[in-house]
Amino acid sequence: MQIYFSDYFGVSDESLDEHGAFNISLLTDLPLFIDPFLLFGSDDPEYQALHEQIIEYLRFLQAKSGQGGIGRGEIEAWYKFSEVRQNWLGFCEDGNRGRGLGAGFASALNLNLAHVFRDFGKERVTRGSHLEKLTLIGAGVGRDMISDFTTNLIKAYLLEYTQEYAVKNIADEHLGKRSVQRAHFDYGLERWMPRTYTLPILDGDFVLLTPKDILTKDDTWISHSDMMHRFSELPDAIGDEQLRSEINNYFYSRLPKEVEPTKEEVGVATDATLRKYPELIDYYIRLREDSEADAVASSNITVLESQQVYVRQFGALAQFLADQTPFYSVPGNTKEEALEKILFFKDVIESKGGHRLFYGSDGKPIRRETDVHIMFRLVWFATPSDVSREVDDGRGPVDFKLSRGAFDKTMVEFKLAANTQLKRNLAKQLEIYKAAGDADAGFKVIVYFTEAELRRVENILRELDMENDKNVCLIDARRDNKPSGSKA
Repeated sequence: MQIYFSDYFGVSDESLDEHGAFNISLLTDLPLFIDPFLLFGSDDPEYQALHEQIIEYLRFLQAKSGQGGIGRGEIEAWYKFSEVRQNWLGFCEDGNRGRGLGAGFASALNLNLAHVFRDFGKERVTRGSHLEKLTLIGAGVGRDMISDFTTNLIKAYLLEYTQEYAVKNIADEHLGKRSVQRAHFDYGLERWMPRTYTLPILDGDFVLLTPKDILTKDDTWISHSDMMHRFSELPDAIGDEQLRSEINNYFYSRLPKEVEPTKEEVGVATDATLRKYPELIDYYIRLREDSEADAVASSNITVLESQQVYVRQFGALAQFLADQTPFYSVPGNTKEEALEKILFFKDVIESKGGHRLFYGSDGKPIRRETDVHIMFRLVWFATPSDVSREVDDGRGPVDFKLSRGAFDKTMVEFKLAANTQLKRNLAKQLEIYKAAGDADAGFKVIVYFTEAELRRVENILRELDMENDKNVCLIDARRDNKPSGSKA
């Protein structure tokens, strides 16, 4: 049964742990990200050197921006990067095809280096420079973009890290020499250059391993959303009383006077204040630097939880389905296959202890539709159907599309019962997707964790006259109505 790196390349979990690498899935990306702050805050000199390498490249870009601006061709060459899909990390749940860093990211980074953060690399408040600083004004640059940019800038390290493990542990028939484009930057030539490595090969492409201790599952430690949350703390961190007063006055002058400001209006006022007084950003970063030990501890916890859920628990589910059920038999068409697999999925969760997959080590339910999608995709490792995730046929993305050729297609939508848009989704979404995608059939699968959530779903189905709809399947992931023992 081939799902994870260890399965495909015949290596042990222990050898990956010894190398410090995460055992990635090679069916679907996992929602883990490289956080550059974990390089900065590490005690490992090699990681600290990698962080300095990132800052060196940004200083190079800033120097070029200050020499009369950077042309379109240089922005293409120096700022825009493809996603490094070979590490199988990030948001994309359909295989490992992401968007990369396009023109919007490149323009924003160039503008911020040239105008907003002229003192980048010469900060006096913070202990060091940080890539994340360039993304703190204005929303829209999230952990996936920071992770993609960081991954590209440390790609040579990841390639060497993978090569070191591969040549020691993986059989020669699974290895190949590959010339990897944009592997390192030559400051003399001012160009990204290729290098050749011996790497694990899957379907003609190489695979990259990533150290667990530079990964995070949540947002990056320094992030726009966290800064907005902590904005009220920042003026108090400034020693100059007159400047504090100016900042507060400016912020409140940007808010409506007669009515309670909306969340959006507070966000606009906050961004405007940060642009007017960019030194606030340095004080925010210093707050995060001062809690760097918490960043490492938080990352360790979330990555360990991810390893437990995505590798051990989801892998055990797939093994159980293969050994104990006819889940992997192949019915006649995609509609029959989808329905059978949904019903087996339901049975394992409700009757054979599979509900435990939805709970973390703290006993609380993991209410993330992303995790439900990943779990469902991982157990489809053996099927003649093309299983596509987040397919957009013109009316928005659908969770899953199963297809065998042009005339046999089935859509599957997964939702949590707590989803605030559940009623609208049930009423319209899947039928729209089916029409846009020219699918023959579609199923809606709803997972609930409490009796109250079940009652809410039943009320919605009753209001929509869908109580007896055979294409709607409810899955009971409650803990309070399950036996303590389990066969799974």
